[in-house]
Amino acid sequence: MDEHAQTHSRKLDHVRIVLDENVAAKGVSTDFGRWRMPHEALPELDMAAIDLRTTFLGKSLNAPLLISSMTGGAHDVTSINIVIAQAAQALGLGMGVGSQRAAIGNADLASSYQVRRIAPDILLMANIGAVQLNYGYGVSECQRAVDMIEADALILHLNALQEAVQPEGNTNFADLLPKIAAVCRALSVPVIIKEVGNGIGPATARRLIEAGVAAIDVAGAGGTSWSEVERFRHQQSRQAQVAASFADWGISTSESIQQVRRALPTTPIIGSGGVRSGVDVAKAIALGADVVATAKPALFAAVSAHGSDAVYEELQGFIQELRVAMFCSGCGDIAALKQLPLSRCDAQ
Repeated sequence: MDEHAQTHSRKLDHVRIVLDENVAAKGVSTDFGRWRMPHEALPELDMAAIDLRTTFLGKSLNAPLLISSMTGGAHDVTSINIVIAQAAQALGLGMGVGSQRAAIGNADLASSYQVRRIAPDILLMANIGAVQLNYGYGVSECQRAVDMIEADALILHLNALQEAVQPEGNTNFADLLPKIAAVCRALSVPVIIKEVGNGIGPATARRLIEAGVAAIDVAGAGGTSWSEVERFRHQQSRQAQVAASFADWGISTSESIQQVRRALPTTPIIGSGGVRSGVDVAKAIALGADVVATAKPALFAAVSAHGSDAVYEELQGFIQELRVAMFCSGCGDIAALKQLPLSRCDAQ
């Protein structure tokens, strides 16, 4: 199987496995359940007037919510990006597309990522694996990914564990930082660094920001585990066992948000990794995120019989939960939520 066919097959495998198998992290959680928002019995607010609007990387959002990068690179999954984009446009949210490596190698697949005509106003993020900078990619390919979808930003994702246990993984992560810095200097849009579900620590985040990265998506542990996804792709049981050994690997989403925020008080942070409700969104922002991203709930809704309506309803539910959480803790806007002190619980 050539590289393009292999990439196409892998994309379909990933979507199928996430939908059909239990690929949640094991033995590690987001730790959102360990945090409590204070209840305000007398909020002195009109819930309908609570202002959820925010700005991220210069783009306005009606709520601090993004749909994380998921898919693309196969015609079979084009509809997923389309229905997610329709919902993002209707709700005034942002979205990222899945890794565009497949379309960089095969222009016929570009349409599986192209949603700008459907969502002309949203914050739209292109996506390339950072490790590809060690496998022949440079500024040119990154700019092509941005131009391909008329993106407002580029995500360079870090997925060392996934690559390490993937049957065809790219595992040369040596000397990537200078190459990331070169992309940041030359690209026409801001660069976001995103993990894929194992978190980013404070020292690494600081090095990335010093290299010119505009924002950090912590993508912490506790949601979908990509080592678990790859476990289901292995034909050899021993290699599947290796992947299974890392189901509890990583920094929890809550801890990663806090660590990066303490290290970088003014850096734009996306909190993601196992975000499953609007209450999680509220807690992530109170812990230090500027905006929050979710993937799996939108993916499940996107492949349902009701498509974009289901994605809209799912995300609208997140927004309503966020509004209620803010109302019942006395927060009239996102700035107030960012200042809200949470209390730590000893037990889940």
